[in-house]
Amino acid sequence: MTEDVARLIYERPECIGIAVGFKDLKPVHGDWIREMVFGDGDYTLMAHRGGYKSSCLAVAIALLMVFQPTDNIIFLRKADNDVTEMIGMVKKVLSLPVLDDICFLSHNCHLSIVKSAADNISTNLWTSPMGSPQLLGIGLKSSITGKHATIVITDDICNVTDRTSRAEREKTKLQYQELQNIRNPGGRIINLGTKWHKDDVFTLMDNIHVYDYKKTGLLSDEKIEKLRASMTAALFACNYELKIIADDDVIFTDPVEQGEMHIDAAYGGEDYTAMTIMRNAGGKHYVLGKMWQKAVDAVEPQIIDLYSRYLCGKVYCEDNADKGYLAKDLKNKGLRAVSYHESENKYMKIVTHLKGEWKNVVFVDGTDDEYIDQICDFNENADHDDAPDSLASMIRKKKNKDTDSGGYKSVFGGVY
Repeated sequence: MTEDVARLIYERPECIGIAVGFKDLKPVHGDWIREMVFGDGDYTLMAHRGGYKSSCLAVAIALLMVFQPTDNIIFLRKADNDVTEMIGMVKKVLSLPVLDDICFLSHNCHLSIVKSAADNISTNLWTSPMGSPQLLGIGLKSSITGKHATIVITDDICNVTDRTSRAEREKTKLQYQELQNIRNPGGRIINLGTKWHKDDVFTLMDNIHVYDYKKTGLLSDEKIEKLRASMTAALFACNYELKIIADDDVIFTDPVEQGEMHIDAAYGGEDYTAMTIMRNAGGKHYVLGKMWQKAVDAVEPQIIDLYSRYLCGKVYCEDNADKGYLAKDLKNKGLRAVSYHESENKYMKIVTHLKGEWKNVVFVDGTDDEYIDQICDFNENADHDDAPDSLASMIRKKKNKDTDSGGYKSVFGGVY
């Protein structure tokens, strides 16, 4: 290989990507490809959605298979069926003339794929006495016992499930720690993905390089505004600003004493009991939110303790499911409980009352991360909506009170 060609591949590897069909690659993508192909030690790329991470990774893997043909690669994604897409992209890149030219300049032979399947590829440069493939793709949850690789690559092994489930985060971290056992001595681990939670698997990764949408400059202002308008603030922060909405800079320590309480009760199954204490001041809704994946009877002592600790006024309980049992029980225990019958469509209630007031919601110190996450991740097909339902009910009550003069009758029942 001539010195000029070698310099071009090292200094401008995005040109290889452009040559194989990824026309939108920029110099910033060359930086990513260079680190993956020619870097030393572990490398973690945390970049925003729509940043062409997968395109860069396909080019990088193909170049690694040509430049380091004695090093086998194991590629992992969250699930098995996510692996085949990347294997197919790499196979396509390897089949193009530009990679054959690079191979001939490097090894004085043409490049060919001698073995391929949905989850693996081997080229004619690979001569393993063990019979293992040059590139093997597997799902993170698959068994990796007995497997070894010089280069281990993870891509999006952390996703929205890790954001909403503590159990899933811990499982992902345990699976990631197992990768240390399959890396050969002197090998590398390369990670690509997006952080979803402050305590997710990225806490275990080394040499993290962060590229939000401002740093890459890949998205126009118009595109950013469209994306921002199409999702909740939390999802936009995760996907494009690479920030976690529940960080300390967005949870404040304002009091909720003498506020009012709402309980969205669960009565079994996988539903959550959500509790909201809200106090309004200065145009803001100060909110303490708690959530338990338990029936309301099991957490009633904690609810009563919070009611007393924060000197709450009324506590509101929907009577659709229990015919007013919870409110009566709380009244008997000294709480100012009010039952009401819910007639408004839940989805419409949440998007009408909560979304419109979202900018005025302030979560106070002590609010459960899961409570905030369930609200931020709410959509029409969400599996759980107890927290956003509870908070939307409280905001609706406040809005109804503000629009009436004197006493008023609301969906909460009664005239106050």
